Amino acid sequence: MKMLAFTLVLTRVSAFLLVAPVFSWKIIPVRIKIALTLIMSVFLAMTMPSGVSNEKISAIEITILICNEATYGFAIALVAVLIFSVIKLSGRIIERQMGLAMAQTLDPLTGESGQPLGMLLEMIFILLFLSANGHHMLLMIISKSYESFPSGTIPEISQLLETVVKTGQTMLIICLRLAGPILAAFLALLVILAVLARMLPDMNILFISMPLRVGMGLMMTGMMFPFINQFIGEFAKWMGKLLPL
Repeated sequence: MKMLAFTLVLTRVSAFLLVAPVFSWKIIPVRIKIALTLIMSVFLAMTMPSGVSNEKISAIEITILICNEATYGFAIALVAVLIFSVIKLSGRIIERQMGLAMAQTLDPLTGESGQPLGMLLEMIFILLFLSANGHHMLLMIISKSYESFPSGTIPEISQLLETVVKTGQTMLIICLRLAGPILAAFLALLVILAVLARMLPDMNILFISMPLRVGMGLMMTGMMFPFINQFIGEFAKWMGKLLPL
């Protein structure tokens, strides 16, 4: 039974670290990920209570327990990823308003293509997040999950699904709240350009609007930096509200 309890802990920790921000990045060597997963699993298996009974369990029940642990680990990691992606998504909204939606570059953290401004905001947020020991908070999340749901027990699937859906809604609301002032500024700029187009029909509005949109976007993005720092505290608050712990 001890081997089964350790396997269940290893499954939940592996599923969490496979998806969770910071720990799932491709820039981190695979050996370090494996070592971290094993060390955490051994530590949690020794210190946290186990929900596995001492009775004999069939192979089908063991498979179901492992699948449940993997589902729970993926769910809590997905909640963290969605809230962590708020800054990057806000940057993409701003880039589209600036007319830089076609600009693409390689994201060294995930290995996927991204947009420069969104990656810049994300990098700044990551530096502030790590300086505030945010990665420790992510490790505490998986540790506290065993206090509420020991290995072998998880919340109901409907509760996990509701949590993920609610987190997606929260992510969109926070993105619009962060990018809202910038969207309002771009709307005012479009109104001004429309008035100029009517007053001065010979003026090339398209030629003038591009540098104005880029300049305003960069200026407003610079004004957004203090709010990125404040979002780190909100990140911890939303994790406490949304996670099924």
